[in-house]
Amino acid sequence: MDERPATAPQTRTGPHMLRERLRLLYHGHTPGALRFQYAVMAVDLLIVAFFVASPVLQKRPSFLWIDYSIATLLVLDITARALASKDIPRWLRQPTSIVDIFILLTLLLPLWLANLGFLRVLRLWSLSRSGVFWRPLIRRGYGQWREVVQSVVNLISFLFVVTGFIYTFFFREGSGFTGYIDALYFTVTSMTTTGYGDILLPGPWGKLTAVVIMLAGITLFIRLGQAVFRPNKVWHPCPQCGLQRHDPDAVHCKACGYMLKIPDSDD
Repeated sequence: MDERPATAPQTRTGPHMLRERLRLLYHGHTPGALRFQYAVMAVDLLIVAFFVASPVLQKRPSFLWIDYSIATLLVLDITARALASKDIPRWLRQPTSIVDIFILLTLLLPLWLANLGFLRVLRLWSLSRSGVFWRPLIRRGYGQWREVVQSVVNLISFLFVVTGFIYTFFFREGSGFTGYIDALYFTVTSMTTTGYGDILLPGPWGKLTAVVIMLAGITLFIRLGQAVFRPNKVWHPCPQCGLQRHDPDAVHCKACGYMLKIPDSDD
């Protein structure tokens, strides 16, 4: 009687177990995973606060130390997110990943990319699109605020990116905190088209910058108004056609007629 050798059980290698562990932490729903996701969210918000203030902190002796410390955190975070992804090449092609990698470069090369440091505030935009940010909030019933929050974040990100740009290229030399406030004041008056005229950017490039700020500001304010005042919708992707927003009491998808099973908000 022939005896065939038993098939050896498949063993998980160290890298595979590490990826599974990271996937559970970044995408899981256990209490431990949610605590980890909240901790990552808090650290990200502190990093964004530093990015907002970095234009006026670059001359401080401790700036490079903080800069490289944050770079180390971002290296760990980006590497962990990539390993937690099921398809790393696809993850790397996502706009949020590209933004995070560019921000990391500005941190690793602060002396060469100093004039692009204001773009680090885009980390707030990429954070607002992150599943790590929204997954625990959706589980707590705040998913219906996603579009409003993202519209507010778009406005805030644009505000501070433009403020950093104006401060870097128009106010930076010896102006310090006062120059940054002037840049913020000019940005807000331009975005709201108030145009008091007490602070003006010199030359034709200054005028073109003001025009771009006004046009983009109007667009972002309109977008925010639409997100706040449009009829309330719930975030529930249709399994058949992918339509993501539906009326709270919808039974069928408006696009394809698929029967939905939207859970009550109190669940």
